[in-house]
Amino acid sequence: MNIPAHAPLHLLHTAAVGTLATHARQPEGFPYPSVLPFAPDLQHRPTILVSRLAEHTHNLHADPRAGFLAVDAPDGDVLSGQRVTLLGTFEPVDSTPEVVQRYLRYHPDAERYLVLGDFTFWTMRLERLRYIGGFGAMGWLAGDELDPLPPLGFDEENGLIAQFPTQSGGKDGFQLLGVDRYGVDLKLNGARSRFPFDDAKPNTETLRAALEDCMQRYMN
Repeated sequence: MNIPAHAPLHLLHTAAVGTLATHARQPEGFPYPSVLPFAPDLQHRPTILVSRLAEHTHNLHADPRAGFLAVDAPDGDVLSGQRVTLLGTFEPVDSTPEVVQRYLRYHPDAERYLVLGDFTFWTMRLERLRYIGGFGAMGWLAGDELDPLPPLGFDEENGLIAQFPTQSGGKDGFQLLGVDRYGVDLKLNGARSRFPFDDAKPNTETLRAALEDCMQRYMN
């Protein structure tokens, strides 16, 4: 195994779209892949918003085991780019104000689906994952190895974001999406971007300092 530190974690914050592979009901047992947007939750796990009428939603109700693939190949060379395959089970998540608010920061257009009333959130509980970052950089990890640190809470993340408003004095098209102990998720001119920290930030003080550094780079 030769995986750069936190590379799978950062990739899950860089990609905006993933491939969900569920177990088909008809014909039974076959993989059923589907492409859809996702947002990383506070534990970096994919959270999806799906219609109750969708085939993959019916499949998950019958068998919650699934695979999920995220890819970052900005130059179009998939074999030289980064990709991570996640294996685990998807679980429904209540549409609490915190969950809705955070997901809409990453995918604001999803608000029109929430208005319809038949869309629900699901989050993946990781069992194993395989990361490939190019030649010689690949390997398996257990789900609990993705991030050994306790995640930020909704209130802590929102408090940090509130301290760094992005609407005044910033570059056109700049938006702060999310914060975790390893980096910041940004939207620059409509495209998802990841600002990784040099190391993990264990407390609010070190997170605030890292955010200040990020803001100085993008807001000036």
